[in-house]
Amino acid sequence: MRRFSLLALIVFSAVLLAPAAEARQGSTVHFDSTPGQGEGYLAVPVKAGKHPAIIVIQEYWGVNDWIRDQADRFVRQGYVALAPDLYRGKSTTDAAEAHELMRGLPEDRAIADLKGAFDYLAQRSDVDASRIGVIGWCMGGGYALQLAIAEPRIAAAVINYGHLVTDPTTIASIHPPILGNFGEADRGIPADDVRAFDAALKTAGKESNIKLYPGAGHAFMNPNNKGGYVKSAAKDAWMRIDSFFQRTLKRS
Repeated sequence: MRRFSLLALIVFSAVLLAPAAEARQGSTVHFDSTPGQGEGYLAVPVKAGKHPAIIVIQEYWGVNDWIRDQADRFVRQGYVALAPDLYRGKSTTDAAEAHELMRGLPEDRAIADLKGAFDYLAQRSDVDASRIGVIGWCMGGGYALQLAIAEPRIAAAVINYGHLVTDPTTIASIHPPILGNFGEADRGIPADDVRAFDAALKTAGKESNIKLYPGAGHAFMNPNNKGGYVKSAAKDAWMRIDSFFQRTLKRS
């Protein structure tokens, strides 16, 4: 009994002395959309005043802890961050279910939710509406591009291995500067498609910076992708993202 009590005391003391896990910084909010209401994970800097903001768009898994982690990461850099929940309450760790959730997502509702998220941020007293950017990964990378096309007030867009477009009329409607990070070995977003997108942007005179990472496949930035995470490429992509948003959203 004494040995058990001593062991319990040691474990309890270790818990007390161990570094506390970083607390989640945000909460769920709702905003106008069509149909019904959209919802999302909102995180806000502690410092008062008007901030630039970033719309953080989910992978096909949904708004999970990894997406909330990215929103919290941006908050620590001084951005208001909102991750719209395009599945409206659903997420999964099963690839087959994620595929079905993505297939079942009405594109018009997703765009309405993203535009609703933008309007929600633009109306907040702690957000500078002229400095709202968007970033997405995988499915969310494609929707980041779609929002850059649909919402002319977006100030900067980051596409991480998302679906692309090359139609000249569509390309012409892109307003913000574009940063893109792609894996050269991605079988879902082929390197030739990335090069064609980059060429179309340049032909249209759009500001863009597109990079293909040799040897990297799809979802190379997510450490939870055990078979495809490429640490060096992810680190470089994050450096590019941080520099891009610093220049485009934190401009004086």
